[in-house]
Amino acid sequence: MDKLTDYQQHIDEAINWIWNLLPNLVMAIILLILGLWVVKFLNRLVRKFFEKKDYDQTLETFLQSFISITLKIILFVLVVTQLGVKTSSLVAILGAAGLAIGLALQGSLANFAGGVLILLFKPFRVGDWISAQGVSGSVKEISIFNTKLNTFENQVAIIPNGQLSNGNIINFNAEDKRRDNYTVGIGYRANIKEAKDILLQICADNENILQDPAPEVYVGSLGDSSVNLSLRYWAKNEVFWPAKFYVHEQSKLRFDKAGIEIPFPQRVMHQMKNN
Repeated sequence: MDKLTDYQQHIDEAINWIWNLLPNLVMAIILLILGLWVVKFLNRLVRKFFEKKDYDQTLETFLQSFISITLKIILFVLVVTQLGVKTSSLVAILGAAGLAIGLALQGSLANFAGGVLILLFKPFRVGDWISAQGVSGSVKEISIFNTKLNTFENQVAIIPNGQLSNGNIINFNAEDKRRDNYTVGIGYRANIKEAKDILLQICADNENILQDPAPEVYVGSLGDSSVNLSLRYWAKNEVFWPAKFYVHEQSKLRFDKAGIEIPFPQRVMHQMKNN
């Protein structure tokens, strides 16, 4: 009889617990249904907002996902609180879990933060030619955790965004034109003015080389075996390399035709005679 009494007591306690929990459970279910509808509605508004703005597609996708996850976390907290779980206890559990995850994923979080900074401040875009972390290439893809570059050799270089956002970046497409500083050596017996005129004429003959700003030639330095001329000219980004290769080839051909020597390093030895 004592056992039956204990069982009956447990059953009564369970029934009472269910009846006490039932109103909160019903309210939690209603809150969950309404909350999911509100989250869906807000996500639709966010999506329409981004459709009207000209933001980066990767940034739009990331922000939409981030807003959706944040709203669902808030809804989860509200539903669990409605079931009777104390907010302070829930916050403590979430905080401990967040700390553990953060310590385990330090590198990933740094890359994540770097990706957010890159997407927000846009130091470069897809298609730009950049040099960073010892690698040069065309930006193929910008994701949240890393950036992919297509190198000159048609290889894919993957750079973590954490390192990329904290390091030096050279964006060769940030401006619409680039300047080249081409150095060529001529012999000490060569006519400097004639050589300078040839280099300027090379620039005038090529339509890819801009005449405003005008090309300039200076004596850059006096080397061990040559007078080093420095030619500075501007070209549009899309035709910079053809212009550069043209200058290199034509300077050799026209100097040869004019009899101007492009000397190579040489050493002069003097033999001393003993008396």
